[in-house]
Amino acid sequence: MSTTVAAPSIAAEVAIFSRQSQMAQGTVRRNTSDLTHDESVRQPDPGGNCLNWVVGHLVWVYDMVLPALGQQPVLGDRMPAGYHRHSNDRLDCAQSLPFAELLAGFEQAATRFQAGLASATPELLDAPAPVSPSNNPKETVRSLLVSISFHQAYHAGQTGLLRRLAGKEGAIR
Repeated sequence: MSTTVAAPSIAAEVAIFSRQSQMAQGTVRRNTSDLTHDESVRQPDPGGNCLNWVVGHLVWVYDMVLPALGQQPVLGDRMPAGYHRHSNDRLDCAQSLPFAELLAGFEQAATRFQAGLASATPELLDAPAPVSPSNNPKETVRSLLVSISFHQAYHAGQTGLLRRLAGKEGAIR
């Protein structure tokens, strides 16, 4: 007797992507709730990116995928290049956006991402992706969403460490 595993329904698949986004959003929200702009631009030593860069980078990534989900980018062309993928290891603080603006942008981008997911169809998920972080010529929106979900969770986790480097107690216990 053979068993078959049914493919998840689109609703179930989209619910997973949405829940992952909500969890990353909640993690960032809790880890950044009481931090100032000056605390956000403190650079970790001996290297790495500051909290301001991490949050700005999260917005930039959402902005890259939002059009594929039928949503408008939040910061779009107003996002300095210093927040892009593979940008310099250290954000030039003179070019950093105000932390409060980045946090508001992240909330808006995550909300738009989740709204776009809510209307996703099988055809959309199977469509060629507008970008591919791995330069995969066969990247689909679905496979891109897998990468985006991991990426956002990875950097959301960094916000907890950067919070502690700013001298704050851990926000998630």
